[in-house]
Order: sequence, then structure tokens, then C-alpha cells
Amino acid sequence: MDGATTIVVGAGPAGLTAGYLLAKAGLPVTVLEADPVHVGGISRTVRHRGFHFDIGGHRFFTKSRRVDDFWTEILPHDMLVRPRSSRIYYRGKFYSYPLRGTEAIAKLGPVEAARCLLSYARARAFPVPAPRSFQDWVTNEFGDRLFQIFFKTYTEKVWGMTCQEISADWAAQRIRGLNLGSAALLALLPRWAGRDRSRVVRTLIDSFRYPRKGPGMLWEACAARMVARGGRLELGAAVTHCAWDARARRWTVTVRRPDGTAGRETADHLVSSAPLSALDRALDPALSEDARRAVRSLRYREFITVALMLRDRGAFDDNWIYVHEPRVKVGRIQNFKSWSPEMVPDPSLTCYGLEYFCFAEDALWTAADPALVDLAVRELSAIGLGGREDLVDACVVRQPKAYPIYDEAYAHRLELVREELTARFPTFHPVGRNGLHKYNNQDHAMMTAMLTVDNILAGERRYDVWKVNQDAEYHEEELAEDVHSPTRVRSGAHSGASLGLRVEDSCPS
Repeated sequence: MDGATTIVVGAGPAGLTAGYLLAKAGLPVTVLEADPVHVGGISRTVRHRGFHFDIGGHRFFTKSRRVDDFWTEILPHDMLVRPRSSRIYYRGKFYSYPLRGTEAIAKLGPVEAARCLLSYARARAFPVPAPRSFQDWVTNEFGDRLFQIFFKTYTEKVWGMTCQEISADWAAQRIRGLNLGSAALLALLPRWAGRDRSRVVRTLIDSFRYPRKGPGMLWEACAARMVARGGRLELGAAVTHCAWDARARRWTVTVRRPDGTAGRETADHLVSSAPLSALDRALDPALSEDARRAVRSLRYREFITVALMLRDRGAFDDNWIYVHEPRVKVGRIQNFKSWSPEMVPDPSLTCYGLEYFCFAEDALWTAADPALVDLAVRELSAIGLGGREDLVDACVVRQPKAYPIYDEAYAHRLELVREELTARFPTFHPVGRNGLHKYNNQDHAMMTAMLTVDNILAGERRYDVWKVNQDAEYHEEELAEDVHSPTRVRSGAHSGASLGLRVEDSCPS
């Protein structure tokens, strides 16, 4: 659309992808970011006295040639290829993840291993019909014993509710394509004996790309490139009001700056990666009462990273460890030095990120930083990965609204909001994880922005971005041509058409 102007709310992966591509196409674009310092959203990199650490750990891998090429274009000389290594901690033992059949059997013991296999066989023979919950879905795929051991505790730590309360949609989206048979096959067969590496499910990749100094390095470069092409970026600009003039087909967006002053921006299009819950307060004209109730009912999970800087005793070299241990509150432990050695300024030191999941009203969220550091040190010691005597420094980072929650009622609420937004605000474009209330990976969030830009350039809504990462073909079941080469991918998302996202192909409301 010649001359179309766009305001983008949020400078995370989705917002900056949209901003850069619009600027590259020669269209006026302004990106508004509430954070006064950082870009990248949850994919930013925090710096603390020479240490760099990630908020959650962000692997750069994708089935989309278009996304992969974007990363290469933005950061052509600073993307490392890193080995993937992760484990599960359960009852004082570490298990490789993805599971390795022989190791799991040896550590579980023959009796428990037999129970797991029998439970798996029973689940395959007598599955729960029409599974509605996470527990139903995983039990059908793995059996109840493996669900109890390797899924239940960690999942309930992450989401703060029972696995029966979590929608089966989340399991289908996040772990589709994995099953006990494929995990065992990949574990037990040597690479040269009938193990077809071209058929490895993408979730089981054994390498990924990663910026030398964390994901924020890429998004800072993206922001700089956008500005160099004529786009605008305003940090510390918290959006408070989005007014739509249907007659003029224009948006007027009001922002509040750190000094308390207000500013206004106008544009033809509004691209938003802000949480959908913010729409209840910001949109003008307001949503209907039914849609507002639906928006207010959407829930989020908060996230705390306690970064511990320690003398490096070589306790573990995994990228991260899932903690399936109910005796401790920590849910996952990152080893940032294993993501990239350049994240740590001194090779004699290391940096572990202990991750805690909570709600904003929980005592954990409001606890003082020293109390959180003390908790993290005690739990790291209990797991056997470090002690107080090795502690050099620490830093606490809180991330609000990190994970959209998939409870039993979310799908109905989300559909109600989607229908109203689409019908009433033709140039409003929600993108990204929080903008669509969808627990997307980074590349999926970027793809929603890419397809949105395609729609803006075409002057019509050709692609339905709400369906990105909804189709199993796009997310987990498409197979990589070569998991060892980050640039050789079988593109399931080179264009919206190949994703089945054309509007005319969408299911009727």
C-alpha cells in the first residue's frame, strides 16, 4: 500500500521484525517500546558487570527459510552454531532430554522401567477419548507412569495449576511429534544403522544458532538497521490509548513518557504485540462488554530469573536442566556459558540462571531480591550444582506476563476477542506471543509479523496470522532436511500460502 503509515507497539521479536520489514519496504513506521533501555522483549539480553544472560533461553532454529534468512541478514557474522544439550533432574538423578531409552531404563531401574512400558502400552491400546486436558493428552502419548515422572511436576511448576486444568491445546502445540517410540528409536539406533537423520522431528534438533552475546544482540542490531532505513524507535513510550477513527480509517495513539509527558502518533495501521489484556483499557471505541470480559479473563504466568555468578567448578555443561523435583521451587536452570562462552567475562567463572514461575500476586513475585538470591543458592546446593562458597555475584530479573495461559476456557474467550477485533478494526494487527495470546516460539512470533507486513503491503488481509503455529504441519510435524545445518531447512513457512493461512482457506467462524 503506497505511503501507508504504521505504528508498532512493542519492540520484541514480532514488533521489530514488522518495523524493520516496513522500513525496508520504504514505508513510514514508528515503533513504540515501554522499556526505557532494552529492545527485544523477553528475547532481550541483560548485562550485569560484564555478564550477559538471557531471559528464559532462546534457541534460534526454525523450519522457515524466510525467518532463517532474516536472522542471517540482521547478524551475518555473529551467529554461533551451538550444540543442544539438556537434561531432566528427577529424584536426585539426571536424565538426558530427549530421553535416551537405555539410560532412562538404567536410572529408573528395571521395575519402574517395566511399569513405564506397560503403562505406555495400555495408553496406546485404551487412550482417553477426545482428550481435553494436558494430562489426558500426554497420558495418551506416553502413558500415565511417564506422565507422572517426566511431565507432571515441571508442568505444574510452570503453570501454577494442575495438569487437568491446562488445555490439551498447549500439549498438542508444544510437544506434538514426540512420542516414546520416536525418542527410543533415536536413542537406541546408532547413526549409521537405519537411523534416517533426514526424518528427525524438529523438536529433537541437536544444534541451534545463537548470537555471540545473547539474543538481545540480534534485536539491538535489528532496531539499528530499522532506524538506518528511516524507521523511528521511541523507548520509554508506554502506550495508554489507541483511538480508531472509522471514517478517516486512522489511528491516534497516545503514549506516556518516563518524565510524565504525553505524546501522540497517528497512522493508517496499528501493529500490536502488547498483551491482549491491555486492550480492555486502551482501545477506543471500547470492545463490547462480552469481549471485554473475555479479555479480562485471559491469564498470564510471570517469570523470575535469578542469575548466579559463580566460580566455575564444571558442575554441568548443558544449556539448561528441567527440574522435575517437587522439593525445590526452581523449575529450570540455564547455564549461560554453554549458550555462548562470550556471555561470561572470565573463563574461571560461570553464570547459572535459576528460573521461577509464579503469578503477580504470589509471595515469590514480591519477595526482595536478597531473599530470592538466598533461595536460589540453597536450591542450587540441594541439587548439587554449586554452593554459597562459589558465589561471586547475583542479579534478579522479573518478567511480567511471560507466558499466556492455556486454561480450559481460553480458546472460547480468545475466539470471541479475535472475531470482534477483525470485524471492527480492519487495520489493527495483533502479532507475537502476547499480542495473539499464543505461546509461540520466537520464529513463530516473527512469522506473524512477516505475514502482517505482507498484508499491509498488499493492502488487504491475505493471511490469517492467528493460525501461525496452530497447524501441526507448521509447528512440530514438519521434518528438517538437515538438522546439522542451521541454514538448510525445508521451508514450511516461506510464504503464508504454504502454511495454509490464506483467509479464504480459514475455517468459517
